[in-house]
Amino acid sequence: MNEDGVRERAGSLPREPGVYQFRAGETTLYVGKAVDLRDRVRSYADPRSARIRRMVDRADGIEIAVTDTETQALLLEANLVKRHQPRYNVRLKDDKSYPMIQLTAHEAPRIEITRDPDESATVFGPYTNKGQVEIVVKALRETYGVRGCSDHKYAGRDRPCLDYEMGLCTAPCTREIGLERYSQDITAVERFLEGETGVLADPLRREMEAAAENQNFERAAHVRDRLETVDAFHGEGGEAVQSIGDERAVDVLGVAIEGEDATVARLRAEDGKLVDRERHTLEAPGSARDDETDGVPAVLSAFIVQYYAERELPDALLLPERHDDEEVAAWLEAEGVAVRIPGAGREAKLVDLALKNARRNVGRRDECGLLADALELDAARRIEGFDVSHAHGKAAVGSNVTFVDGSAETADYRRKKLTEQNDDYDNMRALLEWRAHRAVDGRDDRPDPDLLLIDGGDGQLEAARDALSAVGWDVPAVALAKAEERVVTPDRELSWPSDAPHLHLLQRVRDEAHRFAVQYHQTVRDEVKTVLDDVKGVGPETRKRLLGHFGSVENIREASLEDLRSVDGIGAKTAETIKSRL
Repeated sequence: MNEDGVRERAGSLPREPGVYQFRAGETTLYVGKAVDLRDRVRSYADPRSARIRRMVDRADGIEIAVTDTETQALLLEANLVKRHQPRYNVRLKDDKSYPMIQLTAHEAPRIEITRDPDESATVFGPYTNKGQVEIVVKALRETYGVRGCSDHKYAGRDRPCLDYEMGLCTAPCTREIGLERYSQDITAVERFLEGETGVLADPLRREMEAAAENQNFERAAHVRDRLETVDAFHGEGGEAVQSIGDERAVDVLGVAIEGEDATVARLRAEDGKLVDRERHTLEAPGSARDDETDGVPAVLSAFIVQYYAERELPDALLLPERHDDEEVAAWLEAEGVAVRIPGAGREAKLVDLALKNARRNVGRRDECGLLADALELDAARRIEGFDVSHAHGKAAVGSNVTFVDGSAETADYRRKKLTEQNDDYDNMRALLEWRAHRAVDGRDDRPDPDLLLIDGGDGQLEAARDALSAVGWDVPAVALAKAEERVVTPDRELSWPSDAPHLHLLQRVRDEAHRFAVQYHQTVRDEVKTVLDDVKGVGPETRKRLLGHFGSVENIREASLEDLRSVDGIGAKTAETIKSRL
């Protein structure tokens, strides 16, 4: 669309508030809001940057929607940006990948980690560190015996399951604990998740001190590590939150920008307590509006509208700097939201904490940008890693791990049993064919990755590329060889400095794929023939008791000597033999 085309289209537009879209065929390139549609669209006939000119040149049409008020235009813009994800808008990406903790709506509520909570459940989070959440949930279960089983397993039981024997559940299913007492334990769990750290930290501290007093130093160290995680779970900033005053809900935003990527960290304080923190990723290309300020103000205004358009607004927003969007300011004022940019004091400490959280994430995203540049890719945000593991062809398995923005996305891990053969190349080919077929056939619910990383060298990469070509899945693939940490591409080998951030990213993906493959191989191997079969002094009955008590060979492997001796028929010598053998 040329300058004359923009002017001609603008001349036919009303002088009313509304939303406009620059379109290229069926694709929306940009969505904007305007107090006066005619004036705003006409301004694009003389763009002041090469980027805006490219957007206008690509467009072949402009669509509009008139609204009654400027606020309606602002909210409609947010919805259209979310729906169409236009290339030239600052746009908030989906935040559903963050883990949450829910207590189900049941006579005996279940605690679980989820990314898609039930509407009727009591939900806490979202959280950014899934490993930390898992540790805390396990500590809550061990301390308060809250069940983790499905409602199907809960119903119709006549005796408690293994979780009861392991001290993870008080078995309300068979009324080993009454529902009234169980409800009291649920209340304690809720108090902890609402910010009362001592509800869980105090029992753990007593357990640690008792273990040390009994000279069970291994157990004391284990509880100490868990206690540190629990103490850190609700994060820093508690002292600062106490200054909030009469405002019930306060959100604190911090922004970090790296190239065309931005991270907004959001802290939430309710009733004087810091209840959660989360980070959101935005793509922040150069502004497509002549009169809009780039950088942090543009990211703040886009985030505030797109995030809160479908959520309840807080009583106050603490920002690192002004967003400079008059329509957004008018909307927040009309909704009664106080907006402050603190320069000192306790509120400034909260803003600093939000900025620290944002910068921590955007640094990881910089690794992805460096990797994309080094490999000449459009992006490297989403990486899938692959490895195979077997024992001379036996119990052959493959792993498929996923990293997003430099962090492991464990919900998107997959694994597969492979045909038993002592050929790493054929095993890798079979693994990639399986993944490619699932993608091409639409049977995989994950988005296509930006890059595939193969654990190995030229041979493994060639086998993987053969599989991709045979199936017709067009995704870039490289390999990382362990010995010299060489990055192998289809046409060359790259040797990057050992301290290169993008090399460290590939190493993390490669190492995690290897760990996940080996772990699954051990599980499959144990399913076929447990290593207990070869332990002297462990017969069929003893093996049955061990597996019945611990649930799996993996749990036996992790058990202490004291735990092993607690099983009938296991003496000190046999326990030491088992520990040594496993």
